Amino acid sequence: MQLKLSEHSSGEIYHLLTQTIVPRPIAWVLTKNSNSDETYNLAPFSFFNALTSAPPTLVVSIGKKPSGESKDTRANLGEGEYCVVHIPQVTQMQEVSDSAATLDYGDSELERLNLSIESFEGFPLPRIKENPIAFGCKVAKVIEWGETPQALILLEIEQAFVDDDYVGKDDKGRLKIDAKNLNSLARLGANEYASLGDVLSLARPK
Repeated sequence: MQLKLSEHSSGEIYHLLTQTIVPRPIAWVLTKNSNSDETYNLAPFSFFNALTSAPPTLVVSIGKKPSGESKDTRANLGEGEYCVVHIPQVTQMQEVSDSAATLDYGDSELERLNLSIESFEGFPLPRIKENPIAFGCKVAKVIEWGETPQALILLEIEQAFVDDDYVGKDDKGRLKIDAKNLNSLARLGANEYASLGDVLSLARPK
């Protein structure tokens, strides 16, 4: 089968991409709601990845709500704003899925999911206590792209947290994260997710 994408709707293309570009990492993004000093929004995004290491930058692509309004995360993030990107684990699959529900602005997913937050040292926002990986980020640039604009948000990482239980050193003295133990949740198409499965090792050619 060969597909000419100009002959397909954006919805059809979305379903094609989400079922073929797999697995995808999930950014579980915490932002501060502008209408309160004490409430936070939490939402998952799988159009997400690392972009550069110098400066350390992530990119997340955020679409619209079914109503056509901006999603709450997008509403909270303009250039210069802060967020915390968590990497969820397989054990958090239900919470990740539930946090994707469309809620009224200011209705915090953290309270609904009984997730706790704690201070993120050296960063203005807290992080989710139950997550072993968190990146404290500042929005470097927002690019509106497409006929129904997606917000491509470039996030420069200012702080990183990794739970000590998952950290070691490799034979060169660099940090080594125990990927199998971390078991990050991956996104597939439709209602499907994946665990990490087997970890394969292969030396790069010199």
